[in-house]
Amino acid sequence: MTALAQTQPLKDVVIYTDGACKGNPGPGGWGAVLSFGAQEKAIFGGELLTTNNRMELMAVIESLKCLKQSCRIKLFLDSQYVRQGITEWIHSWKAKGWKTASKQPVKNVELWQTLDHLVHECGHQIEWVWVKGHSGDPGNERADQLANQGVESVLSAAKGS
Repeated sequence: MTALAQTQPLKDVVIYTDGACKGNPGPGGWGAVLSFGAQEKAIFGGELLTTNNRMELMAVIESLKCLKQSCRIKLFLDSQYVRQGITEWIHSWKAKGWKTASKQPVKNVELWQTLDHLVHECGHQIEWVWVKGHSGDPGNERADQLANQGVESVLSAAKGS
C-alpha cells in the first residue's frame, strides 16, 4: 500500500496490540484489537519458536496491514521496545545500515523494515501510546487475551500435525 492522495479526512482508528511468549524463546502469540467507530476487528496469530519482542512487533505490523487506506491512528501498546524502536532508535539504525550503536546487526531487522514501511510510507498519522501491561486497561487486557489465543493456536496446530 502506498500513501493515497488525501481527498477526504483521515479516518480515526484505535488499535491495541500485545505479544506473548511462553519461554523466551518459545511458542509465542500476538493479538490486536482495531476499532473504527462502532466497528471492531480482533486478530491474532503466533509462531512456535519466537521471542516476546518479535510477537510485540508482529502485533503492530499485522494490525497496520489490516488498514486499507491511510488513517489517523491512536495505537496503544505495552512494549517500550516497539514504541522506542519506531519513534527513536530506527532513525539511527537506518543511518548506520541497520546496525546498533555498538555496530551489531539490529535484531528482528526484517520486522523493523516492514514496520518502517507501514509507518512511514502508507500515509498514516500514528500516535504511539504506551500503557502499563497487566494493569487493568480493558483494551490492553483484550489484546493480551488475543496474544495468548495466538500461542494456543500454534500449540494446538503443532499437536495436530
